[in-house]
Amino acid sequence: MTLTELRYIVALAREQHFGRAAQRCHVSQPTLSVGVKKLEDELGVILFERSKAAVLLTEAGKRIVAKAQKVLEQAKGLRELAQAGKDPLSAPLSLGAIHTVGPYLFPQLVQRLHQSAPQMPLYIEENFTHVLRDKLVGGELDVIIIALPFSEPDVLTVPLYDEIFQVLLPAAHPLTRKTCIDIRELEESALLLLGEGHCFRDQVLAACPSPPEGKRPSIEAGSLETIRHMVASGLGVSVLPLSAVDNHHYAPGLFAVRPLAKPAPKRRIALAFRASFPRIRATEQLAAAIRSCPIAQDGLIA
Repeated sequence: MTLTELRYIVALAREQHFGRAAQRCHVSQPTLSVGVKKLEDELGVILFERSKAAVLLTEAGKRIVAKAQKVLEQAKGLRELAQAGKDPLSAPLSLGAIHTVGPYLFPQLVQRLHQSAPQMPLYIEENFTHVLRDKLVGGELDVIIIALPFSEPDVLTVPLYDEIFQVLLPAAHPLTRKTCIDIRELEESALLLLGEGHCFRDQVLAACPSPPEGKRPSIEAGSLETIRHMVASGLGVSVLPLSAVDNHHYAPGLFAVRPLAKPAPKRRIALAFRASFPRIRATEQLAAAIRSCPIAQDGLIA
């Protein structure tokens, strides 16, 4: 039994497809297939149900893959402990962030980390919270940036800053005459939302009550940038985090930004990392760099 074979079965369990699992492991499909079969023969148990439609874990396979993930994480931890003993800021850091934070935070963060920890380059990924969670637990990512609440066994969270929500309106919308908007005044407007899977979508829906007579009209988009383009075109209104409102490149006059009446809805941004992650100084340096970014200044948490 080798770590490589354990990586093969973990990848196959995630992808449920030999070809995609081989690509994830950067090997040929026959190499991965032989490695999986060799491990099954050694253990004396079938780990996967194979069919033309799918590759599924057996009950024994589920237990063994869960243990394999732990073993791989511990093996990675050994390498990280050795590196941390030298200098925790001298090796790359694998960092993930949710889609609604990464595009606005990373340009500021990379610049600051390049100054404070130049020997710690970032491997960066943007994804949904549930994907980042799985990659963090599985050891593919070292640290993730998420919106609270976030709970996972053996994972620590460090709150960083709060970010208020604001309203984005087409320039000709009647509500632009107001200097501050009550969230209930958006009930009758078509609301532009992110699609399913985005935690920010759920936060907006929780903050914006539905009309008394029923379901609110809404339009879905794949990113905050796309939402901003559609608001500028006059399609509807949206509620965005402050960072997404401030970072735009349109000429004045296409849309308007208005604050929400107090208490304005907001989200809390935090770091999450495994409790066993040995490079604590790296996480502290990352947190300090994020807190120094302009995006975080108005909502810093002591």
